[in-house]
Formats: sequence, C-alpha cells, structure tokens
Amino acid sequence: MTEAHNSHNFIEQIIEGDLLDGMPSDKLRFRFPPEPNGYLHIGHAASICLNFGLGQRHNAPVNLRFDDTNPAKEEQEYVDAIKNDINWLGFEWDTECYSSDYFQQLHDWAIQLIEKGKAYVDGQAATIMAEQKGTPTTIGVASPHRDQSIEENLDLFQKMKAGAFEEGSYVLRAKIDMSSPNMLMRDPILYRILKKNHHRTGSDWCIYPMYDWTHGESDYIEQISHSFCTLEFKPHRELYDWFLDQIYDDAKLRPKQREFARRNLSYTVMSKRKLLELVQSNKVSGWDDPRMPTISGLRRRGYTPASIRKFSDLSGISKRDSITDVSLLEFCIREDLNKTATRVMGVLDPVKLVITNYPDGKVEMLTAENNPENANAGTHQVPFSGELYIEREDFKEEAGNKFFRLTLGKEVRLKNAYIIKAESVVKDGSGSITEIRCTTDLDSKSGTGTEASTRKVKGTLHWVSIQHAVKSRSS
Repeated sequence: MTEAHNSHNFIEQIIEGDLLDGMPSDKLRFRFPPEPNGYLHIGHAASICLNFGLGQRHNAPVNLRFDDTNPAKEEQEYVDAIKNDINWLGFEWDTECYSSDYFQQLHDWAIQLIEKGKAYVDGQAATIMAEQKGTPTTIGVASPHRDQSIEENLDLFQKMKAGAFEEGSYVLRAKIDMSSPNMLMRDPILYRILKKNHHRTGSDWCIYPMYDWTHGESDYIEQISHSFCTLEFKPHRELYDWFLDQIYDDAKLRPKQREFARRNLSYTVMSKRKLLELVQSNKVSGWDDPRMPTISGLRRRGYTPASIRKFSDLSGISKRDSITDVSLLEFCIREDLNKTATRVMGVLDPVKLVITNYPDGKVEMLTAENNPENANAGTHQVPFSGELYIEREDFKEEAGNKFFRLTLGKEVRLKNAYIIKAESVVKDGSGSITEIRCTTDLDSKSGTGTEASTRKVKGTLHWVSIQHAVKSRSS
C-alpha cells in the first residue's frame, strides 16, 4: 500500500458507495491502461499509484492493459519499459492484457452494430466529416452515407478488413446523434485503415479500432469494476456508456468510468510528444536521461520508488486540474534518502590538505555511521591519512566571522576525525592554491572520550584520504 493513503478522496468514496449499494467486494477489479508509445513520466505515476494502491487497499486484482491500437506509434521497447517502471515502483499486476487481444471480438461486435443499423462505412474525406460535425453551438449535418443499406455497409467493412482500400479512404462510424450537444456523440469513428505492422499481431490486421470503441469494451471483457481516467476523458463518458449499452449482458458486471485530475508539475514538460521530440532530436541521451521527467530518468537521477509513491500520496487525487510544485517532489526524495541512504564522503572540487604533524605514512581506520537517522543502519570504516582532499570552497585565506569553514589561523573539525588548524598555503605560478598546510591536535579524535575530542569548534568539513580516493564516474 502507498505510505500515506487518504481514505477520504472522492475516488475512495465512489468505491465505498458502490460497496454499500450492494456491489460484492470480490467483484472489484481495477486496471492501468498505458499506450506503449513512449516511456512513462512522473504524471503517469499518479495513475499507477492510484490504481495499484486501490488494488492493495481492497485486496482486488489490477490488470496491466496496453492500449496498443495504433501500430504507427507503438513499439515493444515501450511495453518493456512500462513493465519495468511499474515493477520498480513496487507494484505487481494480476493479468497482463493488450487491447490487441480483443481485436477479433471488437471486430465481431462492430459487425453486430452494422447489422443493427447502428454503424455505417463512410468514404468522405476527414476534413468534410469534421465540417459536417458542426460546432458546440450548431448541430451537425448527416453524412450522405449515413443511410446506406446494412448489406452495403457489411460489404464495405469486409473490404476494409481485407485491405481493398487505401489508408484514409474509408472509416466505420457509429450512428448515434448528429445533433447531440456532446460533439463526441456525433457519429464517432469506430475503425480506420492503417496498413502498418503491429508489434504483436504483425500484418494480421489493416483496420484498427479507435480508443473510445476499445476502452469500454476492453473494460467489459476484463470485468473491470471501476475505470479511472484523467479529466480530459470526462466528455467521453457518455460515449463509453453508449458503447456498453450495445453489448451489455445483465449477467455480467458493468464497468463504471470516473475521472480525476491529471498530475501537472511546475517547470516540467509532461507531454509524451514533446519528450519524444527531445529524444529524436538528440537533445537528451534517451528516455532515461536524468534530466527527463520520465520514471526511468528519475530513477537514474537517484529518486527512489518510495519517494515517488510518497509524492503521489501527498499530491492527492483531485477533481480539478492544478499544478503541483516540483519542490514537493524534491522534498519527498530528500526525506526518503535522509532516512535510508548510507552516508559516504566525496569531494567534487578537490584541493590538497596536508597535516604536517600527523605521523608520516600512518593510516588509521575511523568509524562512521551508515545513517545517523537510523540507529540500526550500522557503521563502516573510513581510511584516514595525513594527506587529504577537501572541497576548494571550504577554504579561504581570509574570511569574516560568518565563514565557519577553514581559514588561516582558525580551527575546524574533520568529520569523524580530528580538529585541524590552517597554518599556510602553497600556490602555483598563477596564484591558485594547490595545497593547504595544517596542524592537528592529535588528542582531538572524535569518539575517544578525551577532553580534546569533545571540544567544540564552529565548522565541520568532509574529506577523503588522497591515497584511498576513488574517482567518481563523472570526473
């Protein structure tokens, strides 16, 4: 279950209301239905955490269904990446499904619609059909093909399926209501011709169902109880229900579509189309570039599954579109890493520090906590010697009273080690400091219990022993 679940969000209220109205709890089933046309991003994490979180809370199965109805944009690479991201976030699906699993059933139901006089084949240009649909304030104009005979529609649809026509020459449309105030109900397209190989079905099909025809019917086949979509699909709900009306059997559970607000993040591109442009134009190294807001990019940047689940919980589920500040995401990773990350020391911009009174050649192992926030995290050993690297910005030859790091004549503590005092510097021909020479109080080692070891100084610096230092990958 996600970490900070809010049982009062409206999605939970819908489910609880249905259970109170008599829906058996063992009929609950949810689904996450991504289209495999790109990698998932932080916005998709909201839907992942919502659906799989509901499954965990109600002990209900959650299907992973790939909406693979557009072979022009979909690839197996994206399928594999999506599965990997969901697993990495800590979720498991009950059944792996594909809309393409239902191509034959969807086709057969489309035939039934034609036979009932509720669908027809239209051969007009797309621009003409768009004009005929009218506007939200004017009613549409019926297609001249709307009243073709059932026999003619069946024949044309069979020829579409057989590959007799070119792409864009014919579509199958539902016959609903050209005067409906909902533009989506004005004879929407059910099938279009696409002569492209599908990543699963190959060249078996050259007609492919549209999203609206596929969505609800797939929910029905899988017996999904609650189909949660983002807000842009709210106008589609009427069409979702109309399509279900055409095939619904009282003996089966009828899915219910409900909508929630999409997750938007400040200063962040959330469009898969625009992210794809960045990848294809080589502006980034790939979908998992650490600068990308994809789940795989965040993973490479150092985000943890727990931090993303926490972010989804804190962001909440809303009925209205809004923008979540990216600082909340950053807070979640800081909080998680602070509790879980093993502490190590690294120096990004090193300058050499020599402790002149530390015994030549001596190396000692100092004990450091793995995580000071977790008493059970244990400790590790850190090698210490008389020649170290510290951060260049942690030293100034001269500094005011508000500079609490190392400066000439003042003391600081080396973390888990000794108190040192800067005595002099060595510079190269350009005046750049190449070495800081210090002395130490050899009785001041941390943790020894001596009076010197408990003496307080205002600054503590991290460091690495030069002879034991390992270069980071980026350097």
